[in-house]
Amino acid sequence: MRQISASDLAAWLADAGREKPELLDVREPWETEICKITDSRLIPMSTVPMRVGELDPDKPLVVICHHGARSAQVGYFLERNGFAEVINLAGGVAAWAEQVDPAMARY
Repeated sequence: MRQISASDLAAWLADAGREKPELLDVREPWETEICKITDSRLIPMSTVPMRVGELDPDKPLVVICHHGARSAQVGYFLERNGFAEVINLAGGVAAWAEQVDPAMARY
C-alpha cells in the first residue's frame, strides 16, 4: 500500500485538474469531534468490514487515522478486498496538523 505525506495530500486536494480521492477517516466519532480533515468521511475502523459496500473500490481512497497505524490496517484490509488504489496518510491527522493546518486542534 502506498503512503502519502500530509503536504502531498494537501497539494493533491488543491489540484483542480486531478480527480479527488475519497477521504476515509477510520477514527472514532469522539476523535473527529476534536479535529478532522475537511470532506473526510467517518467510518470507524471497527465498522469498516460491515460498511465496505458503501465505498467505491475503483476510486482513489486515502485512509486516515490519528497517527497512521489504524488506517494502514484498514488499508490492507481494503486492498485484500478488491480496492484498486488505497493510500495511507502517513502520520495521520497529527501530521496534517503539523504540516498543513497548524490551527487544527490536536490530541
